[in-house]
Amino acid sequence: MELVSQHVKGIMEECKIRARDQGLKFDDETLEYIVTNKDMIELSPKVMIPTLYDYWVHDVQTISGKGIYELYPNNPYETVINTRPAISFYNDNNPDWLNVMIFYHVLGHIDFFQNNLFFKNTWDFDLTGKALSDKRVIARYRTEKGRWVDYIIEFTRSIDNLVNYHGEINDAILFSDKKKLSKIDCYFDIFLQKEKKISINNYLKEITRYNECKTENGKLFETIFFEDVLAKYPEFVEFYETKKKIKNKEHLDIIQYIIRHSPFLKEDENKWMKSVIEIVRQTSNYFQPQIRTKIMNEGWASFWHEILFMKDERIRGHEVDFAKVNASVTAMPKLGLNPYALGLRLFTHILNMEDRGCFDLEYFMLNDEYERKHFNKSKNTGLDYIFSVRENLCDFNFINRYIDQTFVNKHDLFVSGQRINKAKMTKEYYIQSRNAEAYKQMIIDTLYHPPIIFVNKKKSKQGVLYLVHKFEEKPLKYDFIENTMIGIEYLWGGSVKLETHEVVKKAGLKENYVNFWDPKYQAPSSNEKEKLTWKKILYVIENKKFHKREI
Repeated sequence: MELVSQHVKGIMEECKIRARDQGLKFDDETLEYIVTNKDMIELSPKVMIPTLYDYWVHDVQTISGKGIYELYPNNPYETVINTRPAISFYNDNNPDWLNVMIFYHVLGHIDFFQNNLFFKNTWDFDLTGKALSDKRVIARYRTEKGRWVDYIIEFTRSIDNLVNYHGEINDAILFSDKKKLSKIDCYFDIFLQKEKKISINNYLKEITRYNECKTENGKLFETIFFEDVLAKYPEFVEFYETKKKIKNKEHLDIIQYIIRHSPFLKEDENKWMKSVIEIVRQTSNYFQPQIRTKIMNEGWASFWHEILFMKDERIRGHEVDFAKVNASVTAMPKLGLNPYALGLRLFTHILNMEDRGCFDLEYFMLNDEYERKHFNKSKNTGLDYIFSVRENLCDFNFINRYIDQTFVNKHDLFVSGQRINKAKMTKEYYIQSRNAEAYKQMIIDTLYHPPIIFVNKKKSKQGVLYLVHKFEEKPLKYDFIENTMIGIEYLWGGSVKLETHEVVKKAGLKENYVNFWDPKYQAPSSNEKEKLTWKKILYVIENKKFHKREI
């Protein structure tokens, strides 16, 4: 692994100038490395962070990657990581014209990392430096404690998808050192929602009143707005002053709760474990936004590499080569999901819709399909609009808000089903639905959505850790529950209880509606959902013995 040559670095710097001219924003400093396929295979298990702490699973994944490469050799074009400075890796045999395209793609990623609000907790964080420090800490503990270090890592990694990511990103936005908590943010985001817990209807009325006040009163709008607020809620003054001084740390995730309250970890000989547990937790939290923005991130990078490269004179003579490479990256499959393809087309769709004014109320009031198709206010504000989308949304918001019937029809998208043809003894795929809502739900079902599990403090008494799974009509994967709870029991130092639900099989309910984790699982229709019933279950792990009880 080595830095790119000065010639290649010059190509990247030229790409930066052109990307900034189009509105992309990113730090001046970036690092580009040339790597072999062997390097890529060895770095991939560490999420391309060379300094990440060592763990035995990484070695297994490296061996597996080498085996896969021998059977299916391929040359990845690039990988970029969200560090300060941003680091990107390139295959050692890319020609200059291909590097131009790839550099634009990478700059799209870096712009996304450094401007999307879901990455705010990483903006002022040097992951490579922190990871190196963490790696040394763990290496030192390994020399002292031996294999117990790996047990602690493994037990913590089994629950590292339950980190309080949303709570921390909320703190990063509201309590940033660069941005003091404003009265408006405190009033709408904390006071009304968490303190007063007003209804959605009243909350929307208050937003409307705020917007009207802002329109009618110019620079004095905030003073006038809060006169009415204080008349109704005089206690808001003291509430705001208090919130300015402290961060909102009232909700601890499971790992944080164990670190702070575990009787086992409080013992002098076990306190070292807290450092290892926190390292695993912080590393997981750092990568949470990447998992939650995969479609947007890849779509944004693909959108810009296509636009910028097509305008670049260095494409001359390589138009056909570019078309082949670009098609292989951004082709929309009929079955399966390509995040590059879906994200690119959805950003393009949003751009075109906003340029025509199709997000205005006037468009939504139209019932005639012909009028909708030819509606055009020529606003030409699409570019600014997609920059706003890039800044404020994650994959769920992106998919849920912008996939509509127009988009589904334009790209001939559909939801497929499977069935067995007994006569031919083959599996057949068929078009189940072309409805936008059905397609949208199919995509949403593929998104990263870890279970919500929290500590019930009232029931966590006498050395028992009582966990509650917030049930969303999808049960936990049973095969993982026992081993995960054994790990939690070890870290906690006492018995652990988990309250959750499981489905009760009823007559007339198809088998694939029961096994939620089967790859062939299909969500039940609204009529079939009525046949689903759930019962409360309590899983208990005590002295490494696993019990299951109905509540």
